[in-house]
Amino acid sequence: MNRLAGVTSPYLLQHADNPVDWWTWSPEAFDEARRRDVPVLLSVGYSSCHWCHVMAGESFEDQATADYLNEHFVSVKVDREERPDVDAVYMEAVQAATGQGGWPMTVFLTPDAEPFYFGTYFPPEPRHGMPSFRQVLEGVQRAWADRRGEVAEVAGKIVRDLSQRELAPQAAQPPGEQELAQALLALTREYDPQRGGFGGAPKFPPSMVLEFLLRHHARTGAEGALQMASDTCERMARGGIYDQLGGGFARYSVDRDWVVPHFEKMLYDNALLCRVYAHLWRATGSALARRVALETADFMVRELRTGEGGFASALDADSDDGTGRHVEGAYYVWTPQELREVLGEDAGPAARYFGVTEEGTFEHGRSVLQLPQTEGVFDADQVASVKERLLARRERRPAPGRDDKVVAAWNGLAIAALAETGAYFDRPDLVQAAVAAADLLVRVHLDEHAHLARTSRDGRVGPNAGVLEDYADVAEGFLALASVTGEGVWLDLAGLLLDQVPARFGDSEGGALYDTAADAEQLIRRPQDPTDNATPSGWSAAAGALLGYAAHTGSEAHRTAAERALGVVGALGPRVPRFIGWGLAVAEALLDGPREVAVVGPSLTDEATAALHRTALLGTAPGAVVAAGTPGGEEFPLLADRPLVDGRPAAYVCRNFTCDAPTTDPGRLGRALNAG
Repeated sequence: MNRLAGVTSPYLLQHADNPVDWWTWSPEAFDEARRRDVPVLLSVGYSSCHWCHVMAGESFEDQATADYLNEHFVSVKVDREERPDVDAVYMEAVQAATGQGGWPMTVFLTPDAEPFYFGTYFPPEPRHGMPSFRQVLEGVQRAWADRRGEVAEVAGKIVRDLSQRELAPQAAQPPGEQELAQALLALTREYDPQRGGFGGAPKFPPSMVLEFLLRHHARTGAEGALQMASDTCERMARGGIYDQLGGGFARYSVDRDWVVPHFEKMLYDNALLCRVYAHLWRATGSALARRVALETADFMVRELRTGEGGFASALDADSDDGTGRHVEGAYYVWTPQELREVLGEDAGPAARYFGVTEEGTFEHGRSVLQLPQTEGVFDADQVASVKERLLARRERRPAPGRDDKVVAAWNGLAIAALAETGAYFDRPDLVQAAVAAADLLVRVHLDEHAHLARTSRDGRVGPNAGVLEDYADVAEGFLALASVTGEGVWLDLAGLLLDQVPARFGDSEGGALYDTAADAEQLIRRPQDPTDNATPSGWSAAAGALLGYAAHTGSEAHRTAAERALGVVGALGPRVPRFIGWGLAVAEALLDGPREVAVVGPSLTDEATAALHRTALLGTAPGAVVAAGTPGGEEFPLLADRPLVDGRPAAYVCRNFTCDAPTTDPGRLGRALNAG
């Protein structure tokens, strides 16, 4: 047992029994390297990473490799999901040096944490032009022993180059009509009209870009934007990337057609996509979008919810295939023979419906279930029966492992998705699940200074400070809860978090934001990235939450901070719209106002009040905020001076300092919130 025993990260705990003498990322680890005069091996991964498991089995569980590491290095293991700042800084160095990156990430550092040699996965034997891990270790050790000056020179140059990458202060001017139109045009050029989505293989769900397209259509009426969003959502939902039996999405598709996924399921993907499909239904009434939004929400609650009410981070791609071997996708794939064993005479129609073939669409004659575009009419009751029986059989298979740490930011995304999906489809159980997760974040992650912790596990807070995306995404979730529940405490809590953003994450000269707080641990570089990755960048997410809070409260300081943060979107949006989709979506809200809706009535359970409240939530105006309560109620600033109209519940819509006449008619309210 090494130093990883007792930590809160399931990924680190997977390595607690390794013969490698692992350290956590800590000053003590670097002090030890300095004392012994040896380099540091930094190994970064996460629990649902397939190749992380492979390298662990091949190298870190091998006694001879461990002995060599223990003699010549101080080995530090990092969970990238717990320490996104450490991951970001060294991944930037890896990508700058090699032109590519990924996990596991393998970096060799001086005792001053300066990187000098990089890689990702290394095999146990030389393979496909790659050196073996042992060859790499021996080469690094020789360089450290015999060419120390050269190593120091390389490390110093890398650190200097990284320091020069800091973004200059941004212009305060956010993007306007022209920049958003240019971004849409650039997306059109990269769009895959045959398959949906953008670019080639591997193909990732473009969640943030889809939100931009839906908002752009809502504001401008651009049919092309809606078509790209609708077609992409349909292709993903019909593909193997979507779990046709249990709901929920895998991380990405290895092919351009969405057929074969990389099978791990991440909370953040499912939260973002649940919200996208709910918003697509709101815009179009699509039955498919409604089904996928609800199935994805149910998947999150059923399979990712923890005993404390939060949501676990991920499900592994690998699971036991029944022979004791851990195999990627084993839990999800089927052969025609397996269908016959479960379904009998329904196996043939089921194979056609789900695209299961004798040749297989995956490895070894196995197929990923999908809904291929084939002719033929399938009986709905028969399909439901088939799905129920296959799901029951699948649940008897060994399940993939679950990373049950609670990440604040991703729980914020889940809170927003579940609150809105529950409100749209009259599912109070989903809203309650969102409230329970929010309660956990307040109880466990938030301290008396309104500082957030990044993670918790089993109700025990982790040791790492929250980063910008944690503050922004949790605030976004709280704002959604405030609109859905009519409980102003969530608005107040969002304000406490957002007050931290300019104070601790902003620069003093412009609109630039950093991913870590000014009082956080100082790394070789303070990470700063306005572009989206698998989730909205902390920068864009903060801009969106600041803007929503400003619309609720009238705070000019928060609106100004949002506008300044959006300056970078004006520069990057027209050039790389695929990588700043959430920033573009926030810019759409800014151009639209955003609209401020106040619904007043005797109570939210009153029928007429509830009808207006629901209509307000279903409005497609980008970024609109909704406050609901009693006339003159102190829960929300927007309720001030908002009386009933002729004794009846009423809705008030304001935009850019101008308010419409109040209405008691849900139809009229709907038209006011769905027009460009």
